[in-house]
Amino acid sequence: MTLPLTSSTRVLVDASVLRRRAAAVAGGMLADLRGDAYGHGALEAARIVSAAGVPEVLVDPDQVDRLRGAGIRARRDGVPDVDASALYGIPSAPAMTLRGQVMSTKRLLPGDAVSYGYTYRAERESTVALVTGGYAQGIVRALSNRALVEVGGVLCPIVGRVAMDVCVVDVSAVDPVVGDEVVYFGGTGPARDQLENWVRVSGLTAGELVTIVGLKGDREWTE
Repeated sequence: MTLPLTSSTRVLVDASVLRRRAAAVAGGMLADLRGDAYGHGALEAARIVSAAGVPEVLVDPDQVDRLRGAGIRARRDGVPDVDASALYGIPSAPAMTLRGQVMSTKRLLPGDAVSYGYTYRAERESTVALVTGGYAQGIVRALSNRALVEVGGVLCPIVGRVAMDVCVVDVSAVDPVVGDEVVYFGGTGPARDQLENWVRVSGLTAGELVTIVGLKGDREWTE
């Protein structure tokens, strides 16, 4: 999909998926919505879990008054008994999708290097794309040369070091144009479960990863 070019990442949260998950865990009494609901959006998530029958939510102190003003029973302490991983579907089937865009493409010859420190050199003639999304958006540097993203329905490797706001992807297997969509994880395509790989290579938990991603990107709720 080609979209108007942006310099940031898009964080899409599927409300219908979260509703199904909330209904499945609705035996609990206190849902953990700290970290702005693990980056999904505390107010929106609170409305969904409350509608599913969870009577109270645990939030960050600065969110308590906001949620109470919206009619949500919010508190700042306690031990949650709703499984956050099950609620948000992390890491294997996340309600959240992280997307970027192709900013430009470039042909590489054998021996050409990309990104800081030249940790990657092309072994063959290939095409790479500069893609929105870097460690400032939660795409951690541990993913450098070790993660895959979805471009045109095909999984393509990140090559070279992840930079602050961009990364480089080998798109030799596809033929993208500027503005084409890139999926880091989530959605319904082959990148759906890539968050599991992020957990393996980064040493961080799925909760930690989606929280920073959700707080740093342009978040949207979808149905």
